[in-house]
Amino acid sequence: MEESTIIVTTNDGIDLHVYRWAPVGGKPKAAVQIHHGLAEHAGRYRRFGEALTGAGYVVYAPDQRASGRSAAGEYGNWGRDGWSGWVDDFALVNARIRKDNPSLDVALIGHSLGSFGAQQYLLEHSAEVASVVLSGTGDVPALVPVLTAEGPADLSAFNAPFEHRTGFEWLSRDAAEVDKYVADEACGWAAAMPSDLKTLMHAADVEAVKGIRDDLPILLVSGDQDPVGGAGGEGVQATADRYKEAGLTDVIVKLYPQARHELLNEINRDEVTTDIIDFLDRTLAWLQS
Repeated sequence: MEESTIIVTTNDGIDLHVYRWAPVGGKPKAAVQIHHGLAEHAGRYRRFGEALTGAGYVVYAPDQRASGRSAAGEYGNWGRDGWSGWVDDFALVNARIRKDNPSLDVALIGHSLGSFGAQQYLLEHSAEVASVVLSGTGDVPALVPVLTAEGPADLSAFNAPFEHRTGFEWLSRDAAEVDKYVADEACGWAAAMPSDLKTLMHAADVEAVKGIRDDLPILLVSGDQDPVGGAGGEGVQATADRYKEAGLTDVIVKLYPQARHELLNEINRDEVTTDIIDFLDRTLAWLQS
């Protein structure tokens, strides 16, 4: 694949560094917008990007505010606009994708905190995307109290059900992937969450969710051992049920037995990648090259 970086400047003046991964030769058939989770960065999605470009998609993946190259060494600095900025940045990146590729459908993929940002973004922007994948997601009312507790966000409790070798075993059964996360200085940092994060609760309001267009296809993927998704994925199912209650007609839940939080870094990542690409192939209109 061909890799380049573009800059998208946020409403409060942060330069988001955005990976652009494109197929080698030929025109892409559609575009994919990827938003990563808390205390990580978009470079960790390069392997997934290779699979997507191999399937004919052009991919845009920002290092989000407070994260990766966009943090400029100040990991956890959310900027003036905080959580509302995190959500607004989805729209800014999407607008850049559609400007660069006016004839292409755009799919949105959000992982973990990126998936929760996506849940809120969709309340007002569902017309801007053709389909959505939420990975490592869960039920907003269960997550918000964890993230808005006083002090730095403490995710250590997520590791309680698992062996404790590094403290991040909840991410994946693949020890090598866990070790890469621990060794990455741009991962695993702790910082206080933005004070306006409680606005995420709007994404749990069925009346607000009814603002999402009812024909938007949504795929929710999770490991059934992912603590973010709740016991046996109950929080994932609750989120899907909320979309269905709001009138959405194409909502699919896929739970992977024994898998943990980072499905794209799990031992069954090839299966997950194939399932996501199959969903994209079904739900996106392809530009014929």
